[in-house]
Amino acid sequence: MHTAVGTVAGVSDCRVTRCGYTGEDGFEIKFPISSGDTVPKKLMESKRISTRLAGLGARNVLRLEAGLCLYGDDITETTTPIEAGLNFVVAKRRRQTLGFPGAEVIVKQIEDKKVAKKRVGLISDGGRSPRGSLPLIDPIDKASVGFVTSGSPSPTLNKNIAMGYVDFQDAKIGKKILVDFGSKQSEVTVTKMPFHPTNYYVKPKN
Repeated sequence: MHTAVGTVAGVSDCRVTRCGYTGEDGFEIKFPISSGDTVPKKLMESKRISTRLAGLGARNVLRLEAGLCLYGDDITETTTPIEAGLNFVVAKRRRQTLGFPGAEVIVKQIEDKKVAKKRVGLISDGGRSPRGSLPLIDPIDKASVGFVTSGSPSPTLNKNIAMGYVDFQDAKIGKKILVDFGSKQSEVTVTKMPFHPTNYYVKPKN
């Protein structure tokens, strides 16, 4: 991720960051409050780029298709990076120095290669779309195996997709699980993430 301060749409002192939350290459632009109307309007009017407005709902579907976590839902203060499948955020140097909160628990999870629960992707062809907090149960004995953290219909895949946490032994690709809607149960399948291929810029190697 790179960032720089410059002029955007004629407005100076804008911070442009090469990042995104959709699975696609993108930019985030922060500009002075006084130019709150100017920058968006000029970008929309530009003939050099094709720009359209999109809401938070659209952004949320894209980040879900990309398998990106939403803090407060998919990751919280009660989950570890290892349970969430985010091992890469714990640098090897930090694993050795143990200089961060929860280090002993997290490093042990890395070394054991086993956790009590694991974040997985869930997909289904139809029916109701799973939503956050819904219970996940075993289709045979109806025992609880986890819970949904976020979900949505996927316009790209024409399927329902979701993320959730399941018991370690149930986090197998192809595993069938039931989402408990209360009055009804619907089958989902554990699948790999991202649900849709991401398209990030990769810097060429020298």
